[in-house]
Amino acid sequence: MTIRPPLGRIAAPVTLRPHLPSSGLVTPSAPFRREGPAKLTGTALYTDDLVFPGAWYGQTIRSTEARARLLGVELDPGFDWTRVVVVTAADIPGANIVNSIQDDQPILAVDEIRHHAEPVALVAAPDRALLREAVAHVALRTSPLQPVFDPLASSQVFAHYDIQTGDVEAALAGAALVVEGEYRVGHQEQLYIENNAMIAVPRDDGGVAVHGSLQCPYYVHKALRRSLLLSDAQAQVIQAETGGGFGGKEEYPSILALHAALLARACARPVRMIYDRHEDIAATTKRHPAIVTYRSGVSADGRLVAQEIEIVMDAGAYCTLSPVVLSRGTLHAGGPYACPNVRIRSRAVATNTPPNGAFRGFGAPQTEFAAEMQVNRIAEALAVSPLELRRRWLYRPGDTTPTGQVLRESVAAEEALERAAEASEFERVRARTAAARTSRVSRGDAADGHLAHGIGLALAWHGAGFTGSGEVHLESVASVELTGDGRIVILVGSTEMGQGTKTIFPQLVAEALGVPMDDVEFAPQDTSIVPDSGPTVASRTAMVVGGLVIGACRRLRAVVEERSGAPFADSYRADAQAHGPTRIDEHFEPYPGVDFDDTTYRGDAYPAFGWASAIAEVDVDLDTGEVAVRSVVAADDVGRVIHPVLAEGQVEGGTLQAVGYATIEEIKLRDGRYLNDRLATYLIPTALDAPRIETILVEAPFSGAPHGAKGIGELPMDVGAPAVVAAIHDATGVWIHDLPASPERILAAMASRDAESQG
Repeated sequence: MTIRPPLGRIAAPVTLRPHLPSSGLVTPSAPFRREGPAKLTGTALYTDDLVFPGAWYGQTIRSTEARARLLGVELDPGFDWTRVVVVTAADIPGANIVNSIQDDQPILAVDEIRHHAEPVALVAAPDRALLREAVAHVALRTSPLQPVFDPLASSQVFAHYDIQTGDVEAALAGAALVVEGEYRVGHQEQLYIENNAMIAVPRDDGGVAVHGSLQCPYYVHKALRRSLLLSDAQAQVIQAETGGGFGGKEEYPSILALHAALLARACARPVRMIYDRHEDIAATTKRHPAIVTYRSGVSADGRLVAQEIEIVMDAGAYCTLSPVVLSRGTLHAGGPYACPNVRIRSRAVATNTPPNGAFRGFGAPQTEFAAEMQVNRIAEALAVSPLELRRRWLYRPGDTTPTGQVLRESVAAEEALERAAEASEFERVRARTAAARTSRVSRGDAADGHLAHGIGLALAWHGAGFTGSGEVHLESVASVELTGDGRIVILVGSTEMGQGTKTIFPQLVAEALGVPMDDVEFAPQDTSIVPDSGPTVASRTAMVVGGLVIGACRRLRAVVEERSGAPFADSYRADAQAHGPTRIDEHFEPYPGVDFDDTTYRGDAYPAFGWASAIAEVDVDLDTGEVAVRSVVAADDVGRVIHPVLAEGQVEGGTLQAVGYATIEEIKLRDGRYLNDRLATYLIPTALDAPRIETILVEAPFSGAPHGAKGIGELPMDVGAPAVVAAIHDATGVWIHDLPASPERILAAMASRDAESQG
């Protein structure tokens, strides 16, 4: 127990639904969102809404070449530069490095430009008109260098992994059927509602306070300390209301915060840096493109006996989070299927394109798309239902993964699959679409308006929490304080960006302490107030940090009840008056029996896995190749449901993002530059494109978390795309190996099939 000074008064959030008592730890009820009323009434303050008197406006000077030698930053001598401030790499007091996994990405380029839109210099001015004028008078002097755009041609490897179990070559040689395939997926833009935004404010102690739209306050905090040579106290990071992240505000905000802070220190005033949509799409990280090749061996009796998998991910110009994205993609590449002989080799390589980073699913959607394509193609080759084949192959308790992890508990692949199949009537609909396809072929493909219906299935798993010993290295802390004036306050670094953290954490605390939810407050995500609870990523917030919060509550309850001799709910206010503030800091401790060797990549890759199945139905216009996704049944194992409405919302949102990934979301590049870097040209599903989504929440509690909950945010992203592509195949008879399954690709595949059949 740690006694700390009391917090300043935190305004109580509005809660419009009363606390519902429960006999269990977590009430599967649906109180209204804590931040909902402020968002609905427009009183929520996003970064661009914050007002700091005397603030200047900042802008980044960016490269227009994919690769070049930087010879100089030229300021037009005819412009009056005394009215503005200009910052280059020479003005950075500490390391010119964006703090991340590798020290390779500069805050501002110095000698070499490695990608289009790379930051080279910064300008700030007291008003936007003068800022635009100043930027127009800055020029970059460069000498072109030969760029690399093809990841297969890249010789620079940021990370690589090799996982092997059994004898793959012998198993493939003895297999009755070997199916090979190459699958390619491209960039995907996170397209959060609110663009990246930061405001830096100089402090009297020589430090800086940064207010912004972000996921991970302590990532930014570490970056500021290192590059601006600040102490822990001098670097202050405060999360403003954040309009979505999806991973896109995990690592990138460190760059923008550093830029704003450098300008603020240079002009000794607050500086606002608010990206417009064009700059946000053009310059920020995307989902990693990947090329995944498979050789799958099946025995004469239909068992999966061998998997040989190679993965190449395009990291872009700098490493960012590529090693951990590649790691998760590698560990999930075999899919949720038992196989005695597996070899997975992977690498993340550099190209002269903007760096790629975190995005919902974090590498798993890329490789699980390929894995599910293989299963569906094998089912077709065996003339077996794809549902039946998965029933034979899926992981069950006691099975062993390619890293040697024995799945002992919380294994819900079978339940997720069966519940989705039952709700969608998969086999009945599949029989109907097969009959319609046969009839269409026999009639010469004409009578039904050239519209074909199809149904497709996918199954996936997703590790909950950080990979391997990641959680141990994070050393996360979560705190609960009973203040001197009798308030209960949650102190965590975990951020709210639309997923519901500010609602479910008070639920957990209320249950653990036996008090009404309205009595629980949530401290702001300010590094000067809250501890480092680790990043808000990797499906870890509810499971890991939520578990720590419950642990802190249990200890707080025990302390108060021991002192008072009465139940916590009846005594905590009097205890606070008598004893002053009591704060409990709960530190993460390794899950019992979970052991992973980060060097050999052997052991328990995750303490638990989530499991998901999706079944999609589509209509395909055989004349135009256009796809309309009509419905998706999504069954997702979340461990234990805390808030069913928020959980369903996560599944629905992730499913719709996966539908976009499957059908229409595509970044076009030319000479390393994104061509469709505006909302007018980068398409995502709208309300008119959204299918009917039926969500089924499966509960297979994880004993390592006191509430049994696992992650949910990433799971739906893993299954939606392969389910849609399988449905397109069911409708058309052709396989699409590259995402998105655009009309052009579908028409080309059908034309190729027809040409082969006629030849």
